[in-house]
Amino acid sequence: MFGFQSLSMPQKAMYSKLGIKADNKIVATSAGASKYDLNYYLKGALAGGICCSITHGALCPVDVVKTKIQLDPVKYNRGLIGGFKQVIAEEGIAGLATGLGPTVVGYFVQGWFKFGGVEFFKIQFSQSLGDQKAWDNRTAIYLASAAMAETVADVFLCPLEATRIRLVSNPQFASGLLGGAAKLMKEEGFIRGFYSGFGPILMKQVPYTMAKFAVQGEAAEKIANGICGKKLSDLVGGTKLLVSLGSGVIAGVVAAIISHPADTLLSKVNKAGAGGSGGIMTRLGNIAREIGAVNLMTVGLLPRCVMIGTLTAGQFLLFDIVMDITGAEKFHFHDPKDNHH
Repeated sequence: MFGFQSLSMPQKAMYSKLGIKADNKIVATSAGASKYDLNYYLKGALAGGICCSITHGALCPVDVVKTKIQLDPVKYNRGLIGGFKQVIAEEGIAGLATGLGPTVVGYFVQGWFKFGGVEFFKIQFSQSLGDQKAWDNRTAIYLASAAMAETVADVFLCPLEATRIRLVSNPQFASGLLGGAAKLMKEEGFIRGFYSGFGPILMKQVPYTMAKFAVQGEAAEKIANGICGKKLSDLVGGTKLLVSLGSGVIAGVVAAIISHPADTLLSKVNKAGAGGSGGIMTRLGNIAREIGAVNLMTVGLLPRCVMIGTLTAGQFLLFDIVMDITGAEKFHFHDPKDNHH
């Protein structure tokens, strides 16, 4: 969660920098003596980077079609399957991989800060509040942790997302990530080129991530208790992964619906000349008026629900798999009244 700098920084120095005593490690409420230290946060960040990079990379073709539908709904008006056929007919099968470079790199960086950040912030909140208050306010902790982690992550994601959208909207713009980023910087400058979409990316990603983690946490708890008859922290093996998958689908669809209008604005504002001249909020207002409220909420929503539902399920599944591989035991909230760990 602290970025690559933390890999080379001595652990005590990092704790000192954060104002945390080196020996002040929260004990897992669900895992007995497991320690939540810098090593744990790095494992969480790495797992987050891997899970986001793989899932977004795998779904790049769906994202290409979704983005094209949002950018030019008059031309791409045949739905998801029809959109695939149109892209292949015009650009060949390689057209579906447009923007793959910035997608894989961007979402590794974003996943690093997002998942690692959520683990860090929710454990710090829990440590500060104590077991009972943390349990009573776990949804609020998920929401606050997700909002804080996503804001940090978006600072790093925004330039890569701007480059990806420019490549998708104009495949002739450049041949890949480095060329596209350099050309965007040269033509439009650092702020306008890379951060024109920062407002809408926060509008999209922060509510999306808040819904994603809060809904997944609630859904996983309900599935574990209601269907499996167990506490979430007691699940192991295939059962734990199936719960991650199922709760991820639910969280993804809810998060997709909530964030869709801002996702459409983000796609539009990164298209050259979109929204006319003026500041970013003026351009966003112009785009919103042009599209209309109903279209803003519905155009491209089905492919986005398919994409984000699949994506989110895959992320929580892979996150748990990588955490298991690294030997980290994921933090879970637990009711102090329940003495069964």
